[in-house]
Amino acid sequence: MKRFSLVALFSFVTLIGCSSESNSTAPEGTPSVELLNVSYDPTRELWKDINAEFEKVAVAQTGKAVTIKQSHGASGSQARAVIDGLDADVVSLALWSDTEQLHKKGLLKDGWIDAFPNRSLPYTSTIVFVVRKGNPKGVKEWADLVRNDIQVITPNPKTSGNGKLAFLAAWGSVLKNGGTEEDARKYITQLYKQVPVLDTGARGATTTFAQKGIGDVHLTWENEAHLEIKEANGELDLIYPSQSILAEPHVALVDQVVDRKGTRDVVKKYLEFLYTPEGQAIIAKHFYRPTDAKVLEAHKASFPDLKLFPVTDVCGGWDEAQTTFFADGGEFDRIYEGGQNK
Repeated sequence: MKRFSLVALFSFVTLIGCSSESNSTAPEGTPSVELLNVSYDPTRELWKDINAEFEKVAVAQTGKAVTIKQSHGASGSQARAVIDGLDADVVSLALWSDTEQLHKKGLLKDGWIDAFPNRSLPYTSTIVFVVRKGNPKGVKEWADLVRNDIQVITPNPKTSGNGKLAFLAAWGSVLKNGGTEEDARKYITQLYKQVPVLDTGARGATTTFAQKGIGDVHLTWENEAHLEIKEANGELDLIYPSQSILAEPHVALVDQVVDRKGTRDVVKKYLEFLYTPEGQAIIAKHFYRPTDAKVLEAHKASFPDLKLFPVTDVCGGWDEAQTTFFADGGEFDRIYEGGQNK
């Protein structure tokens, strides 16, 4: 398969991502400020557009010329980088549990989830399937993934939000169809026997599937699937299973950092911009599901209706999911190490 631009983008999964020069048209002498948004793997294109639009209106809204830098990588790794000292004004990570790690370390104040509308969720997402052109293996549902002729590409759930959500979506698909916990365990064990490569993050898995040509089906974010297919020039197709998991990537300002840098007021305006009609339209354009009902309705053709179940349909919540499934010695370790040794 022809090399395409996602590969070039992936080479920049470093702590400081892509940010153009400020789009501000501020008068000479206007005070300036630089922000850092630390986000998960496949959001580069979304934040590039959001940042460009906010920088244009920042002077009017904040009295300052604003430049926003981006940082991208596996969500769990990004959370650890901020804990270890990466100076993030904003975190926009894949999972509640990744953001909550920062709260537990004192970087975010109590009640961070209610600081912005809709539980600090400007958008939601889900996990879908990307397959080869024409879907030659006839993959339609989660149950198809454990057929003997299928290889699955999904990132490592120990490091990746995409990986965790794909794991829980697959596990939940068994429970939602009347299966038991043991049925789910057997299904997941077989599924990971058929995963030839475990990349650390979503964009790495995209490269493995789309550019290296490994695997028959890629379990990925809905927005990443659309970009992957666009870049593949007709060589890949998108498949929606009948149900999948509800993904909730929260946004938050990092209290400890913004108070030290004096950027709280600017960051607050930046995150509030996500909920404006302009911000929500950019979100929909990049195939993230906007939380504004009117904007979602206006873009409903982009978002097929499917049953989305919350993590609480799989376990007690993200704390329990992390402890039960993804902690050292948890379900994933036992399943994956056991499966690889058979």
